Amino acid sequence: MAALAGLCALPRLCGVALFLSQLYVLSGRAGSLMTTKHSQPLSTFAKSLTSASTNTPYFKAAESTEIPSYVTKCPSNGLCSRLPPDCMTCNTNYSCIYGKPATFDCKVKPHVHCIDENNHEQENFTINMTCQFCWQLPTTDYVCTNSTSCMTVSCPRQRYNATCTVRDHIHCLGNRVFPKMLYCNWTGGYKWSTALALSITLGGFGADRFYLGQWREGLGKLFSFGGLGIWTLIDVLLIGVGYVGPADGSLYI
Repeated sequence: MAALAGLCALPRLCGVALFLSQLYVLSGRAGSLMTTKHSQPLSTFAKSLTSASTNTPYFKAAESTEIPSYVTKCPSNGLCSRLPPDCMTCNTNYSCIYGKPATFDCKVKPHVHCIDENNHEQENFTINMTCQFCWQLPTTDYVCTNSTSCMTVSCPRQRYNATCTVRDHIHCLGNRVFPKMLYCNWTGGYKWSTALALSITLGGFGADRFYLGQWREGLGKLFSFGGLGIWTLIDVLLIGVGYVGPADGSLYI
């Protein structure tokens, strides 16, 4: 009887075991599905973090600004009123009266630092200047190019086209670089005193003309013994008054 009861219970045990195995398989699939669903947003979020961290240096590089070139011309912590015009922006008033004092409101450009008379840093300030255009300034307020190809000793005196630039600490209206016609004014290193001394002492041998670079006239005086003294006396007078100058057309020093 006991053996018969054991045989009858065996199918029930097999059914229970089969049910438990199916339940285990189903629970494993559900867990894998849950894991997959939760892992996708996490991976997407991780990718977004990675891309954001990768792009961060790019945005930083785009936001970084280089120092402008004009900063090298601007003295740090100097007086604002003494800054060069390239370091500031001013409200120019062209309706001021020529030759009269004028006041303009100015502001320093970015990356420029300056102070007032009380050593306080400021950005907005005023400058005082004479109402006039840059090309009307005195000759001491600008620098011009020089020409060595024109004759300084001529009648009428020659002029040349020069390009002039206003000095940094000078303020004026209009363009700070302008053209101007100037008289020829350059020297080749010849001294008037040396030329006159040679004309008086050795003028009969053409030493004065040789010194000034006038070889033809020097040879003429040498072989004519100073034009029998007449040419020598004339050259002393002409060099003394400055009528005869260096052959290159420059001025005496």
